[in-house]
Amino acid sequence: MNILFLTILKIDTIADRGVYPDLMRKFHREGHNVFIVTSAERRFRQNTMLSTGNAIKILKIRTLNFQKTNILEKWVSTLLVNYQYTKAIRRFFPQVSFDLILYSTPPITFTRLVARLKKKCKSVSYLLLKDIFPQNAVDLELIRGGGLIHKYLRRQEKKLYEVSDFIGCMSQANADYVKENNPEIAPDKVEINPNSHELFEEAISDDEKKRIRVNYNIPEGATLFIYGGNLGKPQGIDFIIDFLNAQKNNSEVFIVIIGSGTEYKKLKSWFDLIRPENEKLLSELSKEEYNKLLQSGDVGMIFLDSRFTVPNFPSRLLSYLEYKLPVIASTDINTDLGQTITGSEFGLWSQSGDLITLSQNVNRLAHSEELRQIMGLNGFKYFLKHYTVNNSYKIIMSHFDPT
Repeated sequence: MNILFLTILKIDTIADRGVYPDLMRKFHREGHNVFIVTSAERRFRQNTMLSTGNAIKILKIRTLNFQKTNILEKWVSTLLVNYQYTKAIRRFFPQVSFDLILYSTPPITFTRLVARLKKKCKSVSYLLLKDIFPQNAVDLELIRGGGLIHKYLRRQEKKLYEVSDFIGCMSQANADYVKENNPEIAPDKVEINPNSHELFEEAISDDEKKRIRVNYNIPEGATLFIYGGNLGKPQGIDFIIDFLNAQKNNSEVFIVIIGSGTEYKKLKSWFDLIRPENEKLLSELSKEEYNKLLQSGDVGMIFLDSRFTVPNFPSRLLSYLEYKLPVIASTDINTDLGQTITGSEFGLWSQSGDLITLSQNVNRLAHSEELRQIMGLNGFKYFLKHYTVNNSYKIIMSHFDPT
């Protein structure tokens, strides 16, 4: 089959590690022709171009910036992306008939493009729902609930659901939320299709782990807690700072925060002012560097803002499980992430804003290497059962070959 995948996330090569490149490699290995359409934001200073290496075609379209920019440019780029992608696909793939159109949120503005291609190619359309927008923006007070912008974006969201033959949600709470808040959607088009990774056997030696810790000035005896990912409003940076303040004199733990985003400067200002000896802030690392540091860690951390009413399920969980790290999560009460973590016994959960319980969870894992190993192994087994690309691929392809 000819598979078209639409995303605004940056994909330079199919060899990249991540939720989407991993899944596209799986489709390619199964004998499908894969066409990836991705953005080349203007900050990267690249022109629109088509790459055909490794038998997978990647069309990079020059767009405005979606990330690391002001709110006005984000809105404009989101509104223009449907037109820009439509024009580029017509130019570079004029004769291709797509059997399956895969696309993810964000954005929610691919509706016309998907509808046009479905009509032209008689395609099946499949939405990988990773972001329930615009409600998440309302939760974080980025837009006013019930205002003109919210109403317009809500209409776009509903149109995207309508044009989608199937909607793959990250978790049960995700699926329930979509159905409850969009009763016009046929229930059988909504299913659970979690974030997934391809498993790579790339374990590093104990000597290498020690060398990496020395590299980052991490004390040998400290339990290493790592957060890696976006540093924006969804993570609740103010509470993260409260947590770092509470742990800054805890010599038994060392905390590393890795990432970038709209709130990075705020976090950096705190680090520059306090200069904690057992905590470190790192900007974006290469994927290889990040993975090695993660494998040298003891515990992975997840933070979500307490105001969320939509059930988010961060993809950074996968890397923690893949590297057998127990997970500490501090989230809102509407996501089922905490239930998944505690119910499958691969980590500990507390409500975002509950500093006492979070600190207790940190101390509990810091003081028990045996508990960390048990939970890490539980998480790895859970990953193999639920979060591999084989699982995601089978869920999508079941709509073509029910056997």
